[in-house]
Amino acid sequence: MESQDRALAEELLPLIVETCRLPARELQVAEIMNRSLVGPDSPLGIDSLDAVEIVVAVQNRYGVRIESVESGQRIMASLASLAEFIRRHRTV
Repeated sequence: MESQDRALAEELLPLIVETCRLPARELQVAEIMNRSLVGPDSPLGIDSLDAVEIVVAVQNRYGVRIESVESGQRIMASLASLAEFIRRHRTV
């Protein structure tokens, strides 16, 4: 993983916590970087409705477009995959 992705993940975690109104708890990016971001295995407890809110927040903040449900599932598979997608496609 590129260091840019790691730095971006450090930015994304608070955005996700705020967007989904998750309870405050000590989470380290390294602990969750490659784990499922959405679904029953998510360490954050993010469900599909939260995922939609995250997509909107990410699109607004970074100027990226997530065009389809299929690509969204791949992009939102983990914090690492989301950070990599943003790094490659950001316009802001």
